[in-house]
Amino acid sequence: MYSRKFYSRRNEMLLRYKISSYNQIPAFFPPRNMIVFLLINVPPQPFRPAAGNLFIKIRQIRCLPGKRIFMQKTKLRNSILLLLTATIWGTAFVAQSVGMDYVKPFTFNAVRSLIGGIVLIPCIFLLNRVNPPKQQETTPREAARSRKTLIAGGIWCGIFLAAASSFQQIGIQYTTVGRAGFITACYIVIVPILGLIFLKKKCPASIWAAVALALAGLYLLCITDSFSIGKGDFLVMICAVLFSVHILVIDHFSPLVDGVKMSCIQFFVCGIICAVPALLFEHPTISALLAAWGPVLYAGVFSCGVGYTLQVVGQKDMNPTVASLILSLESCISVLAGWVLLGQKLSLRELAGCVLMFAAILLAQLPARKKTAPAGKK
Repeated sequence: MYSRKFYSRRNEMLLRYKISSYNQIPAFFPPRNMIVFLLINVPPQPFRPAAGNLFIKIRQIRCLPGKRIFMQKTKLRNSILLLLTATIWGTAFVAQSVGMDYVKPFTFNAVRSLIGGIVLIPCIFLLNRVNPPKQQETTPREAARSRKTLIAGGIWCGIFLAAASSFQQIGIQYTTVGRAGFITACYIVIVPILGLIFLKKKCPASIWAAVALALAGLYLLCITDSFSIGKGDFLVMICAVLFSVHILVIDHFSPLVDGVKMSCIQFFVCGIICAVPALLFEHPTISALLAAWGPVLYAGVFSCGVGYTLQVVGQKDMNPTVASLILSLESCISVLAGWVLLGQKLSLRELAGCVLMFAAILLAQLPARKKTAPAGKK
């Protein structure tokens, strides 16, 4: 689009764009700076010429106070959805802890992941109806390559998810829900460091400050007076590192494929991988699974299926930094849930460690300042 002519009124502006094809028209124009864009002269699909000197008109309307209120309500609704997501994920640590009273770790993860994959199947159809995928002309070879990428991404994500969730599930038997929640949340600090080591992505100074805070918080939270670390805390630390690798794998594949479909595949892969040691070493029984139906269903349906879907819906049109800050409340909610539901209390030393770690989580998510170019350079 390169030709633009307009006339302005008090609250609106008419823009005329020259395009080479109607395929250049995006599906929607997101509101920015309280501006709404409306296409006003686009012909119906059957009557659109394929190419040529085409023009479209877009009415750009600056939002009136009523529309500002509507947009504020939308952001408030999305913030509530993300807070609900953090609450589901935070309280899922309680379900994981209670589930260990009835079944073993691999059995719990296998059933939970398979349920999560099943729950995501109707979510995929629902999201496709709400936001239909854009129709693009692709060759059979490109379609086959896209399917292979989707399957490969789901398999790799499922492998690391199985490893991370297994260490977490085993470790949570030997530590409290709150400590497990905060140690797991360290992946937010670990991810940039792994990106620097393996992907050569530079870390801003705020990341290194967050690392220092996280290490101080881990010392207060996990290291005892005899300078030893508990078995459960150590296992959950390994889980945090594996979750960091899992996130980097997701970061590699997510721009190439549908995120919800890849998540569905990863849950099935994780469930199958965890089912192998569960059948070989744990010998699960139907009676034990029925006794643990509450924690297993909560972790599978809500934590995997509902939580992921709410995150996808809630992050739409939200500032990513704000969204990540809301989701990071998961660690605080896990402490509250462990205290209210299980009666697990933290000492003042451990609470101080939680405060430092939460400060590190927030600091790691703050956007880095962009360096301004010197005058005269572009």
